[in-house]
Amino acid sequence: MPDKVRTHQALAELAGRQYGVVSLDQLRTLGYSRDTVARAARSGRLHRLHRGVYAVGHRRLSWHGHCLAAALACGPDAVASHRSAAWLWGLLDKRPAVIDVTATTRRHRRPFARIHHAPLTDADRANREGIPVTALPRTLLDLAAVVSAKALDRAVERAEQAGRFDLGAIEDLLARAGRHRGVPRLRRALVIYREEPAFTRSGLERRFLELVRWHGFPEPAVNYNVAGYELDFYWEEERFAVELDAYETHGSRRSFEADRERDVRLKILGVETVRVTGHRLASDPEEVVDSLKALLAGRSSPPSGGTSAAAR
Repeated sequence: MPDKVRTHQALAELAGRQYGVVSLDQLRTLGYSRDTVARAARSGRLHRLHRGVYAVGHRRLSWHGHCLAAALACGPDAVASHRSAAWLWGLLDKRPAVIDVTATTRRHRRPFARIHHAPLTDADRANREGIPVTALPRTLLDLAAVVSAKALDRAVERAEQAGRFDLGAIEDLLARAGRHRGVPRLRRALVIYREEPAFTRSGLERRFLELVRWHGFPEPAVNYNVAGYELDFYWEEERFAVELDAYETHGSRRSFEADRERDVRLKILGVETVRVTGHRLASDPEEVVDSLKALLAGRSSPPSGGTSAAAR
């Protein structure tokens, strides 16, 4: 009897850690025979969820419990993946309706989950909230194959905001991912995060001037001063300014905040300011041009009290 009490206590502790879910292999490890498990299932102490997976005491499981049960039912090497792993990593706005599981060996279709098959290395595996999942780089790769570009960009951004984004680890995964459908989509999403040769201020200004001249914009003033603020480019009649931004030029949170405060003060003075990043200027110049055309067309032309920096 004492052995049985200790065994039940261990089972209760395991179920408590696993959202009320245990596998037959885990029960065997705790000392339960198949006959004991069968009797417990008949008496209602265990409730069969899937082949080899049981709920302890009741079937009222959380989403986490059902997710773990699905992974356990697909084998000891199976993990939650794709949208399910993305939800557990905090990369999605909405919890997925269908549970995704990746198994290393081919499995038949299961009604309780969408089963994927792929070889997974130790680097592809992690544990999130007590559930075996694909590691964050692998989760992003799998997610890239099944969501829109916008949703993928948001997922990558959330990983960065949470301090979990590791470009090196993702690049390593991409190098060995072969013909995985998510590879080209994830590469595209990572363009903005890859190191580029540093944009110099003069280089950015030259590229921007070339762009506006090529598309026939009115010539802007360069390094124009309004109310003590020097603006990179300024259209005086439209009271419209463009500031060129490179991520590296901020250097600190203080300078980032100062730029935003300056934009607000200029807005109060009637000057509209937009920021164009070096990355955006290089990767999508046509979109930059279309935006400038629309913004300039919508501006009124009150007199300006600014002076050119060259005249000071």
